[in-house]
Amino acid sequence: MATGSTLARRALGRELNRLREAAKMSQSAAGRVIGVSPQTIGRMEDGQPTKVSDLYVNALCDAYQATDGERVVLLGLAQEVRAAQRSGGGWWRAYADEIPADFDHYLALEEAAKRLTAWKLTVVPGMLQTPEYRRAMIWTETPNKDTEAVEKRIEIATRRQARLEERDFAVDVILSEAVVRDQIGGRSVMANQLRHLAQAGDRPNVSIRVVPFSAPSHLGSFVGSFVLLEFPALPSSKLTEPPVVYVEEYAGDLYLERDSEVGRYRDAVAEISRVALDEQATRRLLLELVEEYTG
Repeated sequence: MATGSTLARRALGRELNRLREAAKMSQSAAGRVIGVSPQTIGRMEDGQPTKVSDLYVNALCDAYQATDGERVVLLGLAQEVRAAQRSGGGWWRAYADEIPADFDHYLALEEAAKRLTAWKLTVVPGMLQTPEYRRAMIWTETPNKDTEAVEKRIEIATRRQARLEERDFAVDVILSEAVVRDQIGGRSVMANQLRHLAQAGDRPNVSIRVVPFSAPSHLGSFVGSFVLLEFPALPSSKLTEPPVVYVEEYAGDLYLERDSEVGRYRDAVAEISRVALDEQATRRLLLELVEEYTG
């Protein structure tokens, strides 16, 4: 699995930020060292796409009084960023006109993740949606969208599902029963979608569970839908990026990275898991609903 440049940029930015703050330098002062704006330093530290040459890294290491070991790590990360960029951008770049900027960032993280844990209150996660289900969602959200644009979005969802074929990529999805009973696209579309979920759950690296309406009061009703993304070690530096919680909202998305924030969502996963059906009981429920929708 290729981690791409996203994780290396984030790791490089985090290390640059740590060294600058340890040196008690402002972003403006750091920018003057290499002849760039403080905004550019901010982009570097936030792990956003921007030029990070060895010349820049060495000059900043000198200014920050970095150790030889720290310099080696930073130069290695910069090399990883450039190597990933030379191999080309993510496959989703071809669909840039149909992907909001925030979701472009999410796709890069999802592509690099080694584990995805999702709690969904209302809809099936994109990585597990059938084309018909996805199409029905799009027409509901944007009824005036032209057919070509709709089909491009469906292609995006289909491409994302290729990661399910990777044995070293784990997916743990917990769904509210509302997700499997809300008839998005009608009974036939839902029957196919639930059949697809049951089949996906047969994969050794995929776990799908449902929290039934009969479950006791639980934290999932209050925290809302979210995705927890965990990452592998970077290939050269062996640094591991901290996990990210992605919270998708109708008016905008949130990316949470602080240990305290991620910890609260980990606790939420544990609490929701406690009241969820196991995988076999979930499969039985899904297939019972398929019978109901096709009967």
